[in-house]
Amino acid sequence: MTAKIIDGKATALEIREEVAEGVREGVARGHRPPGLATILVGDNPASAVYVRNKNRACAEAGFHSVKVELDAETPQERLLEQIAALNADPAVDGILCQLPLPPRMDESAVIMALDPEKDVDGFHPINAGRLSTGLPGFVPCTPLGCQQLLIRHGIPTEGRHVVVLGRSNIVGTPMALLMIRKGEGANTTVTICHSRTADLPGACRLGDILIVAIGRARFVTAEFVKPGATVIDVGINRIDDPSTKSGKRLVGDVDFDAVLPIAGAITPVPGGVGPMTIAMLLSNTIESWRGRMGAKVQCH
Repeated sequence: MTAKIIDGKATALEIREEVAEGVREGVARGHRPPGLATILVGDNPASAVYVRNKNRACAEAGFHSVKVELDAETPQERLLEQIAALNADPAVDGILCQLPLPPRMDESAVIMALDPEKDVDGFHPINAGRLSTGLPGFVPCTPLGCQQLLIRHGIPTEGRHVVVLGRSNIVGTPMALLMIRKGEGANTTVTICHSRTADLPGACRLGDILIVAIGRARFVTAEFVKPGATVIDVGINRIDDPSTKSGKRLVGDVDFDAVLPIAGAITPVPGGVGPMTIAMLLSNTIESWRGRMGAKVQCH
């Protein structure tokens, strides 16, 4: 048996085209385009690439982009002033503050400063609370993208056992909360595993769907996977590879080659979950925009 490859790149493109069509329809009715503000503090190369890709995706979808770039030595008070201005800007529907911030800054205070109704990353405690209680709100983009992969690739979830490997506030915890909710792509029984879980491979093998976000390159091997399970690999790790021009290669948290013959379906890295994160950022932003334009907001 060879697993079905879940093509996140193609699925993300499909969602981005749907978003762009929604923008065209709204603008044709006389509305302003959706506005997304990105804030980049410092010169972290990976963060700069992520923000550049997000701004490019916004332009392709017909969004209005606001780019705020601050030096790493910028006082936190200045960053909070920028956020307050964006919160008050009627042309901005979503605000993304790229993490991580410089170590001297208080990330929690910065996230708390965001207007929860513009927190399209879904990190504000109010949106986290909404997710945990089943209320409408913004869901973090990566978990939401994982769920969309399951839905759009016809992976059944109703009554299935999902194992989430990882417990971060960005992926693992919101992923688990999303999958136990009522509705499409959910209604599952969820186990959260982490580095302190006893018999970690055995616990992961219980999953009909295994979602991996542990941050360790090729950590999940064949012994972690139930035969026929769907494996969603959230990890992005850069490892040495002398055979490439750069000397580096991207791999996931799953040993893809070892798991491929065991799984029923699997996401590759790159080309799996990664493209979905930006697609869901656009999706969250257009829903925020629709709410401001007076249209009914679709609840995730």
